Amino acid sequence: MESLGEKLRSARETKGYTFDQISRDTNIARRYLEALENEDFSQFPGEPYILGFLRNYSEYLGLDSHDLISLYRMLKLQEQPIPVAQLLNDPKPVIPRSLLIAAGAVAALAIAAFVFFAVGRASSSGAAEDVRKNVEYELKSGILEKRLYQGDTALIAVGSDRYKLELVKLGNEATISAPDGDLSLDLGQEAELDLDGNGSKDLKIFVADLFKGDPLKGASLRFELLSQAPAAVETQDPSAASETAAGAAAVAPAPAAATPVPATASGTGSVIFSSGNPYPFTLQATFKGYCLLRWESDRKDREERYFHKAEILNVQAQNGIRLWISNASAVKLQAIGGGKTVDVEIGGAGEVVVSDLKWVKDDDGRFKLTTVRLD
Repeated sequence: MESLGEKLRSARETKGYTFDQISRDTNIARRYLEALENEDFSQFPGEPYILGFLRNYSEYLGLDSHDLISLYRMLKLQEQPIPVAQLLNDPKPVIPRSLLIAAGAVAALAIAAFVFFAVGRASSSGAAEDVRKNVEYELKSGILEKRLYQGDTALIAVGSDRYKLELVKLGNEATISAPDGDLSLDLGQEAELDLDGNGSKDLKIFVADLFKGDPLKGASLRFELLSQAPAAVETQDPSAASETAAGAAAVAPAPAAATPVPATASGTGSVIFSSGNPYPFTLQATFKGYCLLRWESDRKDREERYFHKAEILNVQAQNGIRLWISNASAVKLQAIGGGKTVDVEIGGAGEVVVSDLKWVKDDDGRFKLTTVRLD
């Protein structure tokens, strides 16, 4: 019976294909093709890449990919060592049934006691959270940026007068009570208010972060007095500020031409977008060949899929996207947001890449969407 590598080599030689020709047609690097035929699986960064490349290569040669994947799994099982020491050991002594029953009863009592006290502590903690006191912030000049929860207020000074704004509701939008009535803003939206009624705008409100449908996480709001020169921004802690972004992104129309943005071999790449405030964006992936792609948007559920030529994937994000790509040259990436479309390059031909595409805040207080290589 032919081995996995022999089947691949025999099919390739029968068809008269060279490694260079197959590499061009499938976008699989030559070293990975040779490793499959030599059954040298240590050359791959992980088993998902082995399975993806093996499926692609076998289909290209006209072989049954399921048959070859089964051969690979059998080969891996054969490589596992036999537990000879365990087979040669003397059988363990039999524990009396009565002793097992007694031990089980003691363990059950211990678990019941642990659960009782754990539930009691959790209930006490939950009760403490339920009685959280509302907080009132005050803005006399410049800018105030804080994470507010339902019932929190901001006292805004305009001249000698004070105006109280309250975050009255959190859901899909943040609803704020104002002198002229309630104001509802979505994630990434802003509004200007005339608090003293003199015909000129006094205050700008911007929703920097909002967890839709989860009011317990609050909303990051930015208040800016327009009648005075901007002062230093009073913000929450840097870790929370770096995660603020805008909500579900709609794909914006692309301009006539897109500007490519390369990434360095490791570390932070070039700036894709730059703005005073972060906004939603979409990453569009257009596949030029077979490619295994894993992605994670806004630190939520991770997804993985094997893509074919001409397929298109759109991933929307509020804060950032992490990508794992089996072949960087097999996919064209574009960032879409704020009415712009920019090409993003994160690797070369046959290169396995792990990269972040995320908003970061620079020393000047501006937000930049940039690529960060992690491998």
